[in-house]
Amino acid sequence: MPLAAARVEVAVAPGASARGVAQQWADAGVQMSARWLYEWFRWSGQARAIRAGTYELTQPVTPRRLLAMMVNGEVVRERVRFIEGWTFRQLRAELARAPHLRRDTQALSDADVMAALGAAGQHPEGRFFPDTYSYGRGVSDLAVLRQAHAALHERLAQAWAERASDSPLKSPDEALILASIVEKETGIEADRAQVAGVFANRLRQGMLLQTDPTVIYGLGEKFDGNLRKRDLLADGPYNTYTRGGLPPTPIALPGLNSLRAAVRPQATKALYFVARGDGSSVFSETLAEHNRAVNRYQKGQP
Repeated sequence: MPLAAARVEVAVAPGASARGVAQQWADAGVQMSARWLYEWFRWSGQARAIRAGTYELTQPVTPRRLLAMMVNGEVVRERVRFIEGWTFRQLRAELARAPHLRRDTQALSDADVMAALGAAGQHPEGRFFPDTYSYGRGVSDLAVLRQAHAALHERLAQAWAERASDSPLKSPDEALILASIVEKETGIEADRAQVAGVFANRLRQGMLLQTDPTVIYGLGEKFDGNLRKRDLLADGPYNTYTRGGLPPTPIALPGLNSLRAAVRPQATKALYFVARGDGSSVFSETLAEHNRAVNRYQKGQP
């Protein structure tokens, strides 16, 4: 059947009759009479197996192929991508921009969203796996969140099962928290395991983690892009300069490599690291070495 346009699209409603669906295709641009198309559907014996959804044609098809598409549910798929390092606020903003989703979470608080996912009381930060998710048009945004939530916990469980025997982490939640910090500390894949190794060493020795991303997260929307000394001194649950151990929750979406680094960090004696300015880090075993690295790479001193 030829098409009257380069793209012909039909949205089949739940419970739509085969006769009505045939008429929709004819009206949309399939060059075959609705009567004959319906008769073909009826003759096939599958007219009542047509599934609801949005279908799209971009090239001529036979009536057999068109019916097979609808019986198999080959609906138009949309995509939304969640990025490593995003906060839940950024994830929700992207979800709100995703096309052709039913906005069931739009008026819900973060806590209400988690309750709707069957995770009442769970803090949402870091609980969704960063990936690209496809969905059919008209699907609830909760369905997409449910996919991402399940994917995160599946990968977290797998990572936790593969943790190093000497890991200082006490639970999968601690692994998730550390992975989120590693995710925010470096974008260089080669450095992730060593960054995690530094934090593991500090946890074993009872040292403060002293990681800027947790402080920035704690500042929330008050953060203006410039982390000040007074911010590092202001005590709060996410200030790892004033409080020992890990913060109470993850601070971002960790990717798979950060999860793996958190549970199997690189063996290192380093206790410090500083950014070079090109995305990579310099690692040091002593405070004196670290101070020299800070002077060189952050203060521009020889």
